[in-house]
Amino acid sequence: MKKVRIVGSGLVGTSIGLALAGHNHGVEMADIDAPRAALAQKLVGIAPPGKAELTIFAIPTSSLEQVIDNEYQLNPKSTFIDIASTKTKSNLLVATVAGLSQRFCGTHPMAGREIGGPESARADLFQGRPWIYTPTPATAEDVIEEVLWLIATVGGQAFLMDAQAHDQAVALVSHLPQIGASLVAHLLQGAKPEFLALAGQGLRDTTRIAGSDALMWSEIISDNKTYILPLLLELNDHITGLIATIDEKQEVQKFIEGGNKGRQAIPGKHGGVVRSYHFLPIVIEDKPGQLAALFHECAEAKVNIEDLSIEHSPGQFTGLITLALSHNDASILASHLSSRGWSVHEVRK
Repeated sequence: MKKVRIVGSGLVGTSIGLALAGHNHGVEMADIDAPRAALAQKLVGIAPPGKAELTIFAIPTSSLEQVIDNEYQLNPKSTFIDIASTKTKSNLLVATVAGLSQRFCGTHPMAGREIGGPESARADLFQGRPWIYTPTPATAEDVIEEVLWLIATVGGQAFLMDAQAHDQAVALVSHLPQIGASLVAHLLQGAKPEFLALAGQGLRDTTRIAGSDALMWSEIISDNKTYILPLLLELNDHITGLIATIDEKQEVQKFIEGGNKGRQAIPGKHGGVVRSYHFLPIVIEDKPGQLAALFHECAEAKVNIEDLSIEHSPGQFTGLITLALSHNDASILASHLSSRGWSVHEVRK
């Protein structure tokens, strides 16, 4: 790509720009908010001259109608994609511009943060994340090829879906979790400070995305209400059932177990089967180079670290690092580290 034009200089648009700029592709950032566009352009580098070969609409669906015709007239030979959270409405808008349907493909990267703006952008935002693309029968083959090039270049995992299936899927895996987080966070309004002071990681994890942009999410929920409403009614049935049986310990247990089974159904990395990791606790000294030395030992043992956590209190001379690995890798690493004098503790599941 000689030049990519990104209309919308928020978190996602600027993150795409950063990822492309990191592969030496020229990027032009545009936005109705001139200071925001200027900041995004500064981050991705100088925009090259000439016509854009790829135009990305990194804006809400409600804003697409305002710019779509002008952008098509500006670069009629460009490939056009959007990254909005719903796809059915985007296709309807595109169909109103003569000739655009052949040059357009809807997409949706399943990546983001609870904080927005170009200042929050990250070049690695899409690494390993699903990126759905939803071509129509009218979409030209070369447009689909360029969409797949974009997804691969920024590190995403391409998933082909039709627009209707996409909107139904994201209602469950993206839109409902946002509503759930906001519902829980609603109850924190006016809570006693001494109660909130007791909050642990569970509350923070549950409400993390409740900090998302309210205007953006009001539009998403409105656009996808056809698929969101049945899920809300089902959620309401579960809450009503819990209220009715809250004195029955066995029924409450079944309710929690249902959540256990639902969570287990979430696939692992890159859409694979979810894995059950083993955890290897290692006590390390609080001094420079310890983490680097530990990771070097992991490389020597030829094991793959899936995740890690570090616990360390200020002023403490030691810290605890817990590595998540497969059962086999955990056993190999525990033996290897023990033989090298590391303070390794019993592997737990």
